[in-house]
Amino acid sequence: MRLALVTGAGGFIGGRTVDAFVDAGWRVLAHARSRPPGRLEGLAGDGAVTLLRGDLSRWRDLRDGIASATSDLGSGIDCVAHCAGRASDVGRASRFRRDHLDATLNVVRAVGEFGVGRLVHVSSTDVYGLGDFDGEAEEELPLAFGTRHIYPRYKILCEQAVRDSLDAPRYTVIRPAAVWGRGDTTLTSRVLAFLRGSGTIVHFGRWRGRNRWPLAHVGNVAGAIVAAAEADSARGLAINVLDRERTSVDEFYRLVARTFLPGRRMRTVCFPVWAGRALGWASTSISNLLDLNEPVFDPSLYALETVRSNLSFGNARFVELMRSAGRHIVALEEGLEELLD
Repeated sequence: MRLALVTGAGGFIGGRTVDAFVDAGWRVLAHARSRPPGRLEGLAGDGAVTLLRGDLSRWRDLRDGIASATSDLGSGIDCVAHCAGRASDVGRASRFRRDHLDATLNVVRAVGEFGVGRLVHVSSTDVYGLGDFDGEAEEELPLAFGTRHIYPRYKILCEQAVRDSLDAPRYTVIRPAAVWGRGDTTLTSRVLAFLRGSGTIVHFGRWRGRNRWPLAHVGNVAGAIVAAAEADSARGLAINVLDRERTSVDEFYRLVARTFLPGRRMRTVCFPVWAGRALGWASTSISNLLDLNEPVFDPSLYALETVRSNLSFGNARFVELMRSAGRHIVALEEGLEELLD
């Protein structure tokens, strides 16, 4: 039986990825920084999952955990799915460096020292920067090395670390867009909290909410990770993961309201970008000073740039990967129904 190590297994993407590997017949080492959710403990009780705990930024923690687990199982690791990271747009640079770059450098080192055949590294479409796009494919999009935003800056540095350390046949980069779905504690919950508090949908800039919000259902992200672990055709590639449906910022707000606030009428207002920058600067500055995991209020500067940009990237590689693997692509309505389960 093939063995996968999934980092960030206690998190949103990592937890769903563990499930996807198990469903595909893999055995899984599920690595989490703190106590994993009860669902993972249940899988461990069934024998499909072995739980590992530790700080990925400390090499000894990771090395000793892998060595002990693989010795007990009598099996080497076939694939590492590196899902761990800091899912936030605010906070101090030292935290981002630890949770993103230091962790990734140790994961890459483990791939080398333990003879792992494949690394599937989870990045983000935010590495392209926040601006207006029109369906460009991965090979047409340069990385935004000059970005001033801390989250994509460290995602870019992590991708560089993977490429500098491993030959192309040994890695695949998965770049999800805005990940959503059941268990989402960042994107959907922030939008919902804002709508509950204000009862108003607020747009900034010339698009007035018609710009694309590039959704990636967590089931599609997890499915793409497993498909990339199994497909030789994915070796050395970067793959954008976006849902097939094109959803605008305004449509996403209204889908969240329809799902969680049924019957509530939502007003819409549009402001010029400069009107949001003072709020964004204040929110980001306070949040960074306090080293918060979420902004003290929305919009942060990063969120402001996101909702005013047309983040419409190509996803042909993702569609082909899922098709060739015989994997189902979760549709928008399926994902909405799952939210209420």
